[in-house]
This record gives sequence, structure tokens and C-alpha cells, in this order.
Amino acid sequence: MYQQILDPVAHSLAWSSLVAALPLLTLFVLLGVLRVTAWAASLVSLALALAIAILVYGMPAGQALLAGSEGAAFGFFPILWIVINAIWVFQMTVETGHFDVLRRSFAQVSDDQRIQAIIIAFSFGALIEALAGFGTPVAVTSVMLIALGFKPLKAAVVALTANTAPVAFGAMATPIITLGKVTGLPSDTLGAMVGRQTPILAVFVPLALVVIVDGLRGLRETWPAALVCGVVFAIGQYATSNFISVPLADVVASLLSAAAVVALVRIWRPREPYGEPAVIAGGAADEPTPEFAGRVGRPDARADVVRAYAPYAIIIVVFVIGQIPAVKSLLDRATYVVKWPGLHLLNAKGGVSPLPTFTFNLLTTPGTQMLVAGVITMIALRLSVPRALRAYGATLHQLRWAIVTVMAVLALAFVMNASGQTITLGTWMAGAGAAFALLSPILGWLGVAVTGSDTSSNSLFGALQVTAAGRAGLSEVLMAAANSSGGVLGKMISPQNLAIAAAAVGLNGREGDIFRRVIAWSLLFLACLCVLSALQASPVLSWMVP
Repeated sequence: MYQQILDPVAHSLAWSSLVAALPLLTLFVLLGVLRVTAWAASLVSLALALAIAILVYGMPAGQALLAGSEGAAFGFFPILWIVINAIWVFQMTVETGHFDVLRRSFAQVSDDQRIQAIIIAFSFGALIEALAGFGTPVAVTSVMLIALGFKPLKAAVVALTANTAPVAFGAMATPIITLGKVTGLPSDTLGAMVGRQTPILAVFVPLALVVIVDGLRGLRETWPAALVCGVVFAIGQYATSNFISVPLADVVASLLSAAAVVALVRIWRPREPYGEPAVIAGGAADEPTPEFAGRVGRPDARADVVRAYAPYAIIIVVFVIGQIPAVKSLLDRATYVVKWPGLHLLNAKGGVSPLPTFTFNLLTTPGTQMLVAGVITMIALRLSVPRALRAYGATLHQLRWAIVTVMAVLALAFVMNASGQTITLGTWMAGAGAAFALLSPILGWLGVAVTGSDTSSNSLFGALQVTAAGRAGLSEVLMAAANSSGGVLGKMISPQNLAIAAAAVGLNGREGDIFRRVIAWSLLFLACLCVLSALQASPVLSWMVP
């Protein structure tokens, strides 16, 4: 049995926090400065976290290793289980050549890559986030952008940056529901508060996307489409989360924003469409396959167009069916909750830690539902079983280093959580008093940067946010919501999601390059959210707090 310690270094939270932050600092320096591959950087940081847990925090070596093993298992199931099956669906469209059909069909809506980035990465990505979450939107939208001719690095950066504003309501509002459970606050109230923060962020994300695609020229020439998309999404997310249903916030907002942009481009188009020559990346079908090469110069058959869209329609239908209460209840019968063997932890107050509890939700996990969608896709695309299995094998080969990275990063997160390193950092920040309103989103950002999940960050820091709010005389609802809202901005720099993006576009080993492209956007948006949180805690915007 190990009990967490908050201040092992000279009984000082400040010094202990400095030591506790070393694994994260090492990870980001190795990735962003020294350009070490993500799997190697993750393993080095994991080793450092284990050393600090054992030598500084006094955690028994066996307990530390068991915590890491649980994290690695969680990294594979459910995280990698989702990504592997999502990329498999993509590989089957490559195998049959329907990926090329999809590219040409999207080009008919708009042949401007700036508009395509808005519709696919932001609106469609938000819909996938609403239904699945856990890195699925990055995996799906990045390869769709590749199909449209985006360069691999740009596709990854666009997909990661777009996967921000929708995250707090992802996977049918799982982060908000989790936050309600750990804080004891009503999830509807928390959802309403988050719905008064992230919609403001959503207005600016599409504008950032067109800048990423085409710089300031892209902003000058396509700001009407970006602004329409952001504003409509913001209104939809705010109205749905506050007055209709928190779990449906992203579903409604994504569909409304996509419809608004499609309607706009029917009456308005940029003066000159922007596009780049397609390049081959990591085996993705960025040039027409031989099976469909002859159709480049003439329209695709309607049946082929329907089949090209079928995988994504199937994904949506499968996930929607999975959310029907009666179906979800039936699938939940295959959910098993177990205690991780040999791992026994107490929190700093002496209570039993929930960390060793591992949930095998075999049928309700998005990964299994994505597998079902893949099998249906195989039938819809008329792909034989041997070809489908070859595509699955190609997927595993493509993701081999991402698998190592994600499992190592989650092992790192679990070791830091189990030993008390993460709580040390959070408790130190919570001692800022009234200034905590400014720092609260940073805590959520840090949690997602470590774990790759807004749900995990809320589990980790939600109760701490409420406690700190009580001590500082701040709104508990506001601080808890700020944790979730700030967390969405840590998603794009999480090593887990960097690895997913790199693997999806065939840039294994270049996670550091992607990190350097997204870190500035992450910090810029985080700074704005911190200011918003501080203003909402002050008389200036206190009227926004329910």
C-alpha cells in the first residue's frame, strides 16, 4: 500500500512542484527543441517519472511499475483501439480507390483548401468528436484532408488545431458528466458554464485554420466563411448546452456550422481558389490509384460517390445507434470493472484512490463501435476478407511507433498520478488565492497535455478546482468549468494526439515538427481563455456565471 505525498522535497510545495514538473519539461524539450522522436522522448520521460516516484516520493518500485503498466494498458484500450480501427476504415477506402472519389466529390463542394479545412477539420471533426472523442477526429479528418491534396504536415496541424472547441462536449459530453461526478456539481449547470466559454473560442478557431492553410492571405480572402462557421457553431453550442441538451451540444453545432458554410459557398466564393499539388505521404492514396486513374478526367459514377461517402455515414449511424439509451444499456452488459492486480494506493488524505480501477467497456467503447463500422464498410465497399485483413495489417504496421508512444505517454501519466506528482503541481497552483481564476484553465490544460483526455483531466483536477475555489471565494461552477474549457487547448500538444496525427498522415518520427507548429496556437488560445476566466470571476463578466 502506498499513500500519496504532496510535498516530499523539503516539505515545500514549490520545490516539490519543480521536481514533479521535470518529466513533462523533459518530454516537451525532447520533442520541441531537440527533435527527438516521440516514442523515444516518451520512454525517456517515463523513466524519469519512475525515478522521481521511487527516489523522491518514496513509492515502492513495484507499485510504480504496476501504475505504469495500467497506464500502458489504458493507452491501448480504449485509446489505441479507437485509432487502429479508425485508420483501418481509411486503409480500406485506399485499397478500393474510393478515397480518390471522395477527394473529387469534396472538390465539387469547394475546390478551395481553406474552405475544405473549415468544413472537414472543424465541422465534421466536431461531429466525430461529439460521437466518439478520444483522438478519433484527428485520425479521421487528417486522412480526409490528405485525400484532398493537403500536405501531410499541414493536414496534421489543421486537424489538431480544429480539435479544440468541441472537445469539452466530446463523446456525448463524457468530460462534463465526469466533471459533475467528481465535483458533486450538477452536470447540466457545468455544461451551461462551459457553453459560455468554449463558444467564444469556437468563433476564432476557423479563422486560425485558414491562417494555417494560407497565412494572412487566407484570412483576407476567406474570412467570411471562417467567421460564419465559427459564429454559427458558437451559437449552436451555446444554445444547445444551455437550453436543450448538454450531450447534444456538439452534434447540433457541427451540423449547423457545416450547413451554413455549404449554403454560403453557393452564393459566395473566394476570388481565387487555393490549393496545393498533392504529394504522396506514408502510403496514403494522395494520387489516383490504378483502379480509378482512368476516371480523373470524367465524373465518377454515382454509385462510386455513394460508396466513397458510405464509411463516414456508417460511422455516424453506428455511433448514434450506440448512444440510444436502450442499446447503450444492452451493450453495457459487456462492461467489466476490475481492480488492477497488485496496485494498492491511498490518496494524500488517506482515502482509497480510484486509480487502480480499470474499466473494460468491451462494446460501448468507441473502438469496438468503429470496428463494427469497419466491418460494415468492408461489405459496402465490396472488399474481400483477405484484402480487408491486409489493410488491417498495413494499419498496424503504419501505427507501430504511435502504439509505443501512446502506451508510454499513458504509462507516464499514470505514474505521475499514482505517485502524487500531478497533484503536487495542481495543489501548488491552487494556492494562488484570488489569482487562481486566472490560472484555473492552465490546470486543465496541463491535465490534458499529460493524459490526452479532457475526461481524464477533469477526473484528476475537478475536485481540486472546487476546493481551491472555496478557499479563494470564487465560483465553484466557474472554476470547475474552466478546468474543462482550458483542457481542450492541451489536446493539440498532448504527445498522445501528436502521435495519432503523425501516424495518420505518415509522418512517424516527426511529432516534434507538428508540436512546434501547434504550440503557439495552444498557448495563444489558452492565454485568451485565462483572461476570460478571470473576467468571469470579476464583476465585469460575473453575469455569465449561472
